[in-house]
Amino acid sequence: MPFGIDVRMQYQVGADAMVLLVLEAARTDGQVVIEDSLEIAQADITRIEGEAGLGTRIWARVQADELKLRYRATVDVTRLAPRLEQLGATPVHGLPGDVLTYLRPSRFCPSDLFQTFAARRFDGLEGGRKIAAMTDWVARKLCYVPSSSPATTAQDTFVTREGVCRDYAHVVCALARAAGIPARYASAYAPDVDPPDFHALPQVWLEGAWHMVDATGMCGEEGAALIGVGRDAGDVAFMETWTPAWCVSQSVSVMRLPS
Repeated sequence: MPFGIDVRMQYQVGADAMVLLVLEAARTDGQVVIEDSLEIAQADITRIEGEAGLGTRIWARVQADELKLRYRATVDVTRLAPRLEQLGATPVHGLPGDVLTYLRPSRFCPSDLFQTFAARRFDGLEGGRKIAAMTDWVARKLCYVPSSSPATTAQDTFVTREGVCRDYAHVVCALARAAGIPARYASAYAPDVDPPDFHALPQVWLEGAWHMVDATGMCGEEGAALIGVGRDAGDVAFMETWTPAWCVSQSVSVMRLPS
């Protein structure tokens, strides 16, 4: 499924500011970046490898008072969604070292606080069946409301039962890790996100591979172009600055293209 992506951002950042960006579609299995371009006015750019070796991070030294950028890409998503309930979990002692990291609690996913709930609520389920039940529970119990802040954790969302895609992803990651299934936070582009914006969803490790799930119902594996992954939103924020920044305008457009 080919997507056309068009991102425009304008932020007041102050002269000579350093900005870290994570917004380019990743060149990785399951998707092909057919073409892309990134234009940042009056900035020096350096690219480094993304978290877990997936995607890129971009350092931009902005010489003007404003960060003005446009990112455009055509990405063909070739991965197919598996039957989640048929996928098995890997025993903890059999996990690769780079996957084991995603079993541990993180700042926004304090999974150790969810162990009792996960054990009781999803008792008797294993592997993909357990993940499907967790995703369904989050979809039913949470309301999609823009009420959270950048400091909101999975525990906060569990209490308030509302949030946006970032919060849905954090709760699913926390529940999966609490049940012994590695889970990581993924940022992506998807055409059915409403309102249009960068999207967040979890990836879970089942049967030796990462698989995307989405409790918001906005996309699945075949409907998302990955940007980057990490332990939680703190690892893959689309923009980080070390000085104050104010949004002037921002738009994210993702459209399906003819095959």
